[in-house]
Amino acid sequence: MLNFAAAVFFLIITPGPGVLSAAGVSAAYGFRAGWRYILGLAIGNNLVALTVISGLAALILAYPAIRTGLLFVSTAYLIYLAARIALADSKIGFITAQGQPGIKEGFLLQPINPKAYAVSTFIFSGFPIYEGSYATEAGIKLLIFNAIWFPLHILWVWFGVAIRKLELPAKTQRAINFAMATSMLIVVGLALWSIQ
Repeated sequence: MLNFAAAVFFLIITPGPGVLSAAGVSAAYGFRAGWRYILGLAIGNNLVALTVISGLAALILAYPAIRTGLLFVSTAYLIYLAARIALADSKIGFITAQGQPGIKEGFLLQPINPKAYAVSTFIFSGFPIYEGSYATEAGIKLLIFNAIWFPLHILWVWFGVAIRKLELPAKTQRAINFAMATSMLIVVGLALWSIQ
């Protein structure tokens, strides 16, 4: 169970569209807007997790051409996002918010977020916890997943608010960008390792 919790922690804390947009919303509009946004992300993320747990994702991914295509697109997207973050000059590599997103916008992001599917597939198909019943194991994993997911996303919201208040030197901003990009590449490596 500790391996599962550690995998969830590292897969969620790494920058992806959800956490970066949550940080961007909170940087632009403050903590309350960020909180509403991550509530929508949570609803959407649990919908993605249930899609994976129910086997619908497995049904679609049963076709090798689709699976390979989605793996390529997801990996390319994660590498692109890592490069975009690393190459962001002196600005923090957040996805900027346009208008004040809320619960609806957060919810709508997750079904199109390749990282949400990759993370859910990785953690719900591996790390056996309770092999006697798939439903019990899925329920336990969902509880652990959400218990880690919420605090980490609140941390990213806080980070966005804190960044808003600081005027960081360019060198520090570039170091933050590099750390975010490195985290994204670790996710790509984990995804590729998991299929071997």
